[in-house]
Amino acid sequence: MLKKLALAAAAIGLLMSTASADYYIVQEKATKKCKVVETRPTETTWIQVGPAAFKTQSDAEKQVKTVCVEKH
Repeated sequence: MLKKLALAAAAIGLLMSTASADYYIVQEKATKKCKVVETRPTETTWIQVGPAAFKTQSDAEKQVKTVCVEKH
């Protein structure tokens, strides 16, 4: 019984963690290059640009060109 409960709890946790994944558009300060990442940037070399978060990676990738101005 305890084993089934533990497995059920683990399955629910896994589903919740993948369902709540957010994507962020970040820009490297030095090069001004942008990319989409799954975790909010904590390094000081990257800054978040655009809205707080996107629910899907494809939504974030569609918005990269509108919220991020890269300098070459």
